[in-house]
Amino acid sequence: MKTQHVSIMGMSCAGCVKHVEKAIHAVIGVKDAKVNFASKSATITGDVNTQDIIHAIKKAGFDAAVPTDEPISNDSEHTLFIHRLKQSIVAGVVGIPLFIDMLYPWLPTANTAGRQWPLILTGVITFIVMWFSGRHIYASFWKSIKSFQGNMNTLVGMGTGAAWAYSMIVVTFPSIIPTLARHIYFDTAVLLLAFINLGSALEIRARGKTSQAIKRLIGLKPKTARVVTTNGETIEKRLSDIQLGDIIQLLPGAQVAVDGIVIEHESLIDESMLTGEPMPVQKRKGDKIFSGTVNQTGSILYEATRIGSDTALSRIITLVEKAQNSKPAVGRLADKIASYFVPSVLCVAIITGIAWSVFGPEPKSAYILTTVIAVLVIACPCALGLATPMSIMVGVGKAAEFGLLIRGSDALQVANKLDTIVLDKTGTITEGKPRLTDIHSLTNNASTVLQLAASLEALSEHPLGQAILQYAENENVPLVNVSHFEALSGFGVSGTINGSRVVIGNQALMEKESVQTNPLRERYRSTVSQGKTVVFIAKDGELKGLLAIADTIKNDARSVIEKLQKRNLNVIMLTGDNEAAANAIAKSVGISQVIANVLPNDKMNVITTLQEEGHCVAMVGDGINDAAALTQANMGIAMGGGTDVAIEAADIALMSGALQGVEDAISISTSVMRNIKQNLFFAFVFNTLGIPIAAGVLFPFTGLLLSPVIAGAAMAMSSVTVVTNAGRLRFLNK
Repeated sequence: MKTQHVSIMGMSCAGCVKHVEKAIHAVIGVKDAKVNFASKSATITGDVNTQDIIHAIKKAGFDAAVPTDEPISNDSEHTLFIHRLKQSIVAGVVGIPLFIDMLYPWLPTANTAGRQWPLILTGVITFIVMWFSGRHIYASFWKSIKSFQGNMNTLVGMGTGAAWAYSMIVVTFPSIIPTLARHIYFDTAVLLLAFINLGSALEIRARGKTSQAIKRLIGLKPKTARVVTTNGETIEKRLSDIQLGDIIQLLPGAQVAVDGIVIEHESLIDESMLTGEPMPVQKRKGDKIFSGTVNQTGSILYEATRIGSDTALSRIITLVEKAQNSKPAVGRLADKIASYFVPSVLCVAIITGIAWSVFGPEPKSAYILTTVIAVLVIACPCALGLATPMSIMVGVGKAAEFGLLIRGSDALQVANKLDTIVLDKTGTITEGKPRLTDIHSLTNNASTVLQLAASLEALSEHPLGQAILQYAENENVPLVNVSHFEALSGFGVSGTINGSRVVIGNQALMEKESVQTNPLRERYRSTVSQGKTVVFIAKDGELKGLLAIADTIKNDARSVIEKLQKRNLNVIMLTGDNEAAANAIAKSVGISQVIANVLPNDKMNVITTLQEEGHCVAMVGDGINDAAALTQANMGIAMGGGTDVAIEAADIALMSGALQGVEDAISISTSVMRNIKQNLFFAFVFNTLGIPIAAGVLFPFTGLLLSPVIAGAAMAMSSVTVVTNAGRLRFLNK
């Protein structure tokens, strides 16, 4: 049994997802199929031919293809966004004058004898605009009719079609409609399409960026690698042509093509994309290196041990895809309501027609037409279509003022259910950059120790050295000349200053240079216990001092964590760093639960385990290694200063990079979701209360018949209510 992925084009709503899944499940051999609306892809498990799946999807009315390893272009998404925007503008340009005519008439009325031709021409223009702005909706409407699955497009297609058809009957055959019921709804038809297309354009814009995590991860793969042949020559090979056991040359600045083991030379490898840690790792003979990581200094030779889908980067890509597709589908509430609302409205319309044909007064045909169309018009979901996009538009705009980028509405639905916040350490709680924090001198002259260290490190490329040099620059410490500089790989650096040999490095270097470190032993142990990196400095074989370098805690970390805990949220630190460093950081910010020494798949497994225990989890991170965990979590929050992959994989990005944004994100998300539910309630209540009146239930008792004019007014009122309620989000405060 195998698992395969298929890209799908043409899905426009949650109803399409169910339709595609049903088509895939019908293929013989398919055991399971999950369609992801955000990434427009399907994950299929079973013994089945890929082409059979593609054929079934195409037969269902959609397009499909096998995904490639090449980064996907955003051109098609951008083109569709622009097209929906044009459709909205065109419908609005035609609809607004017609709406003005309803308030301040300037066109002939349906009762104006001999003046029907301007109205008929208006109807023709409206039809052309409806076809331009809504043909995708009517195509989906037709599919929903054939599959008996109601969705938003079913309501929109039915409502706009009924409004236009009724209006054309009024302007073409006014005599068959009672005088009081001769109202024209061309404006209703096109303005509804304008609103719906605007909301669709905004969704496409957000949805188009959802799959960028996968695209950027794939983009990390180099196209070729330098392979050493048996006769000692070096040739360029495509990634797909590399075989197990190939010897690959890795030059400074190059990315590791496939996983392997170093067989010659040494170098520093930047593994931040894998571990999230900013400091490069020294790699020697026998050490493992991983695809996607970056060589910083020396040239090395390594043997390919994992290729293709077995590499570390490919496994991370698979993890992200798996997390995206395994996340429970949060159905769009409007579509869910529509799935019950559509058949109910159709039943009411049919019952209304039958009731008036049996019990209604003459002319029965006029009353049947008036009431049935009134039912369909008042059921036309202007407010229902506006409910979600209006709240999201206003809420996202307000969030931007707080430095938050809300990337998807799915996360909004779980904000008020969260009980656990998982925080990555590096770049989330801490700054993510090594900084010199302490200088301890045996001569009580810290500036001299700093001057010696900075002068040597000015010739080094090591990140620890750069931290020392940056501190010296900030303190305006002058540098002195260095001769006979030497980088001691894996130990530190050495050089001659004013005729004296100066060495800077780790404990192993001091032992190698026969330098006694006993005078600072307790200081060394205390500093290391805090999770800091210690660098000793010696001159002419005599210890002069030590420098402590660490990833500093963000200023607002402790206060924000306290606020989250006051919300009754359990805060957990999850990091790939060692336990000593992790516990030291956790203690200083008030976190009691720490999970350290974890790899990318471990992070995702931790999130999964918490979810299986019944917790609703938010994951906060900033590295590529956090991408799978961010997508697996109920709400993924990425720090704005982090990697593009993490930001694209998350539901919410903190543009400022401040941890305070986590609390703001939870607060705003809760408010936006509450507002969406209120809007859906208002919209549904207006329609539900209006439909029985439109059907004529009050006519036998009061003689009141709700004409389509009143139905249209009720629709307008529901829309005004929704827009006004959504506008309240603008007054949110932190």
